[in-house]
This record gives sequence, C-alpha cells and structure tokens, in this order.
Amino acid sequence: MEQTQTNSSKTPSTPSIAELVERTRERFDTGMTRSLRWRLAQLDGLARFLAERESEIYDALAADVGKPRFEAYLAEIGYMKTDIEHTKKHLRAWAAPEEVPTPMVVQPGKSEIHKDPLGVVLIISPWNYPFQLMMAPLVGAIAAGNCAILKPSEVAPATSALFAKFIPRYVDPDCFPVVEGGVAETTDLLAERFDHIFYTGNGTVGRIVMSAAAKHLTPVTLELGGKSPVIVDRTADLDVAAKRIVWSKFVNAGQTCVAPDYILVEDSVHDALVHRMAAYVREFYGDNPQNSPDFARVVNGRHHQRLMKLLGAGEVVTGGVGDEADRYLAPTIIKDVPEDSAVMQDEIFGPILPVLSVASVDAAIAFINRRPKPLALYLFSSDERTQERVLKRTSSGGVTINHGWLHLGVPDLPFGGVGESGMGAYHGKRSFDVFTHQKAVLRKGTRVDPPVMYPPYSEWKQKLVSLLA
Repeated sequence: MEQTQTNSSKTPSTPSIAELVERTRERFDTGMTRSLRWRLAQLDGLARFLAERESEIYDALAADVGKPRFEAYLAEIGYMKTDIEHTKKHLRAWAAPEEVPTPMVVQPGKSEIHKDPLGVVLIISPWNYPFQLMMAPLVGAIAAGNCAILKPSEVAPATSALFAKFIPRYVDPDCFPVVEGGVAETTDLLAERFDHIFYTGNGTVGRIVMSAAAKHLTPVTLELGGKSPVIVDRTADLDVAAKRIVWSKFVNAGQTCVAPDYILVEDSVHDALVHRMAAYVREFYGDNPQNSPDFARVVNGRHHQRLMKLLGAGEVVTGGVGDEADRYLAPTIIKDVPEDSAVMQDEIFGPILPVLSVASVDAAIAFINRRPKPLALYLFSSDERTQERVLKRTSSGGVTINHGWLHLGVPDLPFGGVGESGMGAYHGKRSFDVFTHQKAVLRKGTRVDPPVMYPPYSEWKQKLVSLLA
C-alpha cells in the first residue's frame, strides 16, 4: 500500500485504525522482522530515503518551520545519516545473545540474555524537529526487529505528507504504516493495544499517552521537555559563553526541547554577558533578523500569539518584535525578569531568552532545585570544582558543560528526561534497547541431574545448598 490515511472521510477501502493495527500485528507474527538481514535491508531503505529525497526533506522542513538549510542538515538529515550508519555497524553485536555467569546452585547450565523484539509499537512524533524525531525512534524499532505504526505531527503537515508518501517506498509498508491526521486519529490509535509507545512532545499530552497506555499495561517512553536552565559563573569565558548560548537558544527559533530556557548568571558578570549576547544576535542574524536566511519561523499563528504574550516581563535587551503574518518573532533577550512572571512558568519553546541575576552558583542551584527537573542543564564555568558541585547537586536529563545541547550528538550517551521532563532514554544502542525485551534463558542438560534439589529434604542437602548459594 502506498499510504495509510485515516480520518472521518475515509473510503470503504481504507482500513480503520483497529484494522490497521491488527494487520500490522499479523505481519509481525509471521516472524519476518526477526531476521537481521531483513532489519539491515530496512535500514538501507531509510538510508536511500535520505539520499534520494534530500531535496524534498529540505522543502518540507522549510514549509513547516521555516528551517534554514544548514540547521535542517545539522539536526535532522545529517544526524539521521550518522544514526543509521552507526546502528548498521553495531547491530549484529547488539542483537547477539549475551552469556552471563551461572551460579553454582544451578550448575551445570548456561545462562543467556536473548534480545527479542517487543512486537508492534507506536511512534508519535512532534512538529519542531518533525523529521529527525520520527526517524530516530524508527531506526531503533527496526533495529530491534519490530513493526511500527508511525504518527507524524499534523502541526507539521508538509513533513507528515512526506512520510506518508515516501516511507512505503523505502521500507516494508505493511510493517511501517503511516497514519496522518490530528487529535481524532491519535485518540483512536491510543485506544489500541501496542507493545510499546514512544511519544515525543509536551507533558500535557504525555499524561494522556501514559493514561491510555495504562489501560493495556503498555510500557511507554516519554520524551518531554521543561525549562532547561543555563548557569554562568564569574570564571566563565564570557565571549565563548555568549556565542554558544545565543546559537543553542535561537537554532530553530528556539523551538527545541533542550534549548536554553533561561539564564542564571552571577551578579558580577551579568551586564557583560548580556551585552555580548546582544552583540552575537546582531552578528549571527543581522540588524533585521527577519531578513536573515538563517533564522527560522514560529510554527503557526497560535504559537506566535502565545509567545507574544510572554514579552511583558522584564526589560527587552534585543528583539521583542514580531510579525504574525510571517510567523516571525525576533530573537529576543530580556533581563530583570521577575521569578513569578509568565515567561518563567512554562517551557517557552520559542525565541525568547530571560536572563536572571543571582548572587552565586549555590543560589542558582537552589533556584533550579525548587522547580521540576529539566530535560537539560548547561553550565559555563572554568572552575572544575564548580562543575562537579553542579553535577552532584542538580538533577536533569543531561548536561553539557561550556556549550549547549551537544550531548545529544554523542551516540553512546543516553538522551532522555527525568521526572516531569520524561521517562526512558534512547540514541545509539539505547534506541535498540528501548524496543527490545531482554529474555532470560537458562540451558540445562539432562545427563547430570544432582538429587540435592529433590525431596525428601535432608539436613545434609540443606547444608550443601547453603554452601553452593
């Protein structure tokens, strides 16, 4: 089948969500996905998708979020090329049975961990990185030998249509159907039984996903977000810090789950940091960032209106202007922001960066620890003792020291949240692990059958078992 699109106007030949899930499960039950050769062929198909449709991917990302070509390659297309190759290189080792020690009490025997696919999984992706955040979980699901139903975000319609059109041409369409649509289609999907649900998005919908999954005791991975803080102390290289903070915040117009959400900077270097950041905004995007080809757009009018309402707090250092018709909001830095202002309550998810002055790093740590645990935390400091203090006294999904969110690019580092910023982690081997059941296997022979385990239980048997255990 070329495309699966379920909605209220479906034709008699279009399967319902329930029928689609059942068909996919029947496909999985054939056992075909367990073959490593088959899995590698599907990964090769995804690699061809990237190579042959790169132009269409750029166009879709530009249409949905105004994503500059460089950012689209760095965070979406190039990232996925690396991810697929890394997975192909290591898949045989990841999937191989793993022998573990067998205790004396059950000897003779051989203990192994077998890596079984979970079955049929559901992947629900967001709109901010609509290509990468669908493809990366899909790579893990394929590598582990699963079938997956793909639900791209309707808020990124061009990328959603791209998946529906092209995914069936490059991988098995009966194992990886694409369901387009909005809330109704997602609700229908969540009513079905899956073997795992992988959701990337906000906490509000994450709770809905988790509640629906609980009805079937379905495990979930929730990649959420939160207000990721930046700490800048007096020992930081302020010029480097300003440059890296501005870049990591305003990539994708701030619509990144790990974007710096606010800055806590020591009093003594506050003004110098703010001055340098404003200068880098001008250097990166010019005097009028609306004309810059390197600055993305807010995804839609509703989010643009939401962001404009956040501009009333503090003093605008740079930016603070928008054009809803163009979905443009200038890269904005604000200072002297009250802690209880609206911009400090929920994740901003846009190009607004509040800067708060603190007396010390300890005060910054206390500020962060009074709030829900963030998806990421960033520290700019040249003092190794300060680095260790922040690492030990804060809790976050991940940390980058002296840069912004580059920890995402290390395949062997887990990516995921903690507390309200999410549960579960993926990337690299952990993407394989997310969609894998580690099955315990004990192999016992029959030639040797010690009588010690069998009744009648005597005192000498009890003593022997105690010694062996």
